[in-house]
Amino acid sequence: MNVLERFQTLFVMAGIGIGLAASQIDGVPAIAERLILPFLVVMLFAAFAGIPLANLRRAFGNRRVVGSSLAVNFLWNPLLAVGLGAVFLADQPALWVGLLMLLVTPCTDWYLIFTDLANGDVSLATSLLPYNLVFQLLLLPVYLYVFADALVDLRLRFLLESVLLVLVVPLVLAGIARRALTGLKGREWLTDRFLPKLGPVQIAFLALAVAAMFASQGDLVLERPDVLALLAVPVLAFYVINFSLGLAIGRLLEFSYGEVACFNCTILSRNSPTALAIAVVAFPDEPLIALALVIGPLLELPLLSVVANLLNRLEARGWDAGEGLFA
Repeated sequence: MNVLERFQTLFVMAGIGIGLAASQIDGVPAIAERLILPFLVVMLFAAFAGIPLANLRRAFGNRRVVGSSLAVNFLWNPLLAVGLGAVFLADQPALWVGLLMLLVTPCTDWYLIFTDLANGDVSLATSLLPYNLVFQLLLLPVYLYVFADALVDLRLRFLLESVLLVLVVPLVLAGIARRALTGLKGREWLTDRFLPKLGPVQIAFLALAVAAMFASQGDLVLERPDVLALLAVPVLAFYVINFSLGLAIGRLLEFSYGEVACFNCTILSRNSPTALAIAVVAFPDEPLIALALVIGPLLELPLLSVVANLLNRLEARGWDAGEGLFA
C-alpha cells in the first residue's frame, strides 16, 4: 500500500477543506464546477485501466463466494438501501438517492486493500473486480429508474448520458490503453511498471474532484452541516447488517477464513467515486446527491478499517464455519 492509499481519507478531507476555502473567492465556484467532471473521468480511467476484464471467466472457479457476492451486492443491497432510506431519510429525498447510489455500487479498487489487511483471499477478490464493474454499469441506471424516479426529478436522457460519459468512455479508453501498452511494452511492463502508478493518480484526482465539488457548492455545504450526521446512521446500519449477514452466509456455506474475509470486504466496500461521477451529470439540479457521495468515503474508510480489525480478531480466535463465529 503506497502513501496515498494509506492516507486516502486524509487527502479527501484536505480536498474538502481546500474546496470550502476556495469557494469563498469570487469566480472560483464557476470554474470549479467545470473541473469536477474532467477530474472524475481521469480518476475513473485510472481505476478502470487496472481492471483485467479478460479475467471474467476466472472468478467462477469459486462459485459459492462469487455467486453469494453477486447476490448480496446486486439483489440484497438495493433493497436494503431503499429500506434504510425509508427509515432514516424519508424527509430528505435527495440524500436518500445519494445513499441509494452509494450502497448499490460495489467497490472496484480499494476493497482489495482491506481484503489484504484482513488476510483474506486477495486473488479471489481480484477475480471479482470485472463482475462488480460490469454489473453496476448495467444495473445502476435500472436501480435509479426504478427507485429514484419518485424521489427526485430523474431525466432519463441525462442518466443515460452520464453512464455513457463517465463509465463507458473511460472503460473503453482504459481497455484500449491496456491493449496498446501490452503490445508496445509487454505484459510484464504493464503489470510491474504502469499499473502500480495508477493508484496514486486515482486518489490524487479523486481529491481534486472533491476539492472542486466543495469549491463549487461551498455555500450549500455551509448551509447544511447536518448532512454528515444524517448519512452516518444509515451507513453505519448498512455496515452492521451486512457484516453480520456476511458472517452468517460464511457459516452457512462453510467458507474458509480467507473466503469469508474476501466476501465481507466485497459486500461492504462501496464505489462512491463512480457514483459521484454519475450524480454530477445525471442530477445537475440536486447538489445534495453529489454531496452525499462526497461524504461517503469519509464514513466508509474508517468503517472498513474497523471491519478489517474485526476480521483479524476473528482469524486470531479461530474461524470454523461449522461451529459458529468463534471456534
